[in-house]
Amino acid sequence: MLKMRPRCMKCTSPLGPAAEAYICSYECTWCPSCRAGFTDGCPNCGGEVVRRPRRTTGAAAIASRGPDRLSRFVRRVAGRA
Repeated sequence: MLKMRPRCMKCTSPLGPAAEAYICSYECTWCPSCRAGFTDGCPNCGGEVVRRPRRTTGAAAIASRGPDRLSRFVRRVAGRA
């Protein structure tokens, strides 16, 4: 799982997990004030710049749920109950 970038790539202001931030398709990360200056997409790669999704659950909680769902899927595909 990729870690969200903690700072704006232009001004290096901190961007917490719940902070408003913008990313492009290559995950270049920008704060709202730096993003306001863009006219034609990401200045690094030209990709579309969109609002970054916020994480609502910690990665540890997601990982702890994964194996059970995966084992149920594997049993179902293999024809076992």
